[in-house]
Amino acid sequence: MKLYIKEKVFSWSDQFTVKNEHGEDKYFVEGEVFSWGKKLHVYDTAGIEVAFIKQEVWSLMPRYTVFCEGEQVAEIKKEFTFFFPKYSIEGLGWTIEGQLMAHDYEIFQDGCPIVTIRKEWMTWGDSYELDIADPDDEIIALAVVLTIDCVTEAASSASITISSS
Repeated sequence: MKLYIKEKVFSWSDQFTVKNEHGEDKYFVEGEVFSWGKKLHVYDTAGIEVAFIKQEVWSLMPRYTVFCEGEQVAEIKKEFTFFFPKYSIEGLGWTIEGQLMAHDYEIFQDGCPIVTIRKEWMTWGDSYELDIADPDDEIIALAVVLTIDCVTEAASSASITISSS
């Protein structure tokens, strides 16, 4: 099953829609504007929160907690590396391989693909295709991908800020 994310280019907060392969709205993602650390809420089309992502502010390296239906299901941590970003996903037994900064990567469990992420180029705003192997993993896979996007977005914003000084 495939999901498509198209983020708005100019927005005061993170707000975007996740669509299915037929172009129909499937989930709505909304960030909190004034909060300590990044917080994202994922709602289904009925307006029910299905996932919540919260940045742990007091951490040396970026760390996010993922909740589904009110229960903590995973913690995503950025590992300290010199050249390429690396993340660990605790609580699910999932691993990440590929080019994270290019948004071209896969998440595996015991060698089996859970989700494949591809960035669509030449679009207005960031657009991504998520190919999820098992529909039962849909919400948690979406939440993990959104979390990784939060970390890579923050890292690229920091490098732009540092380099322009």
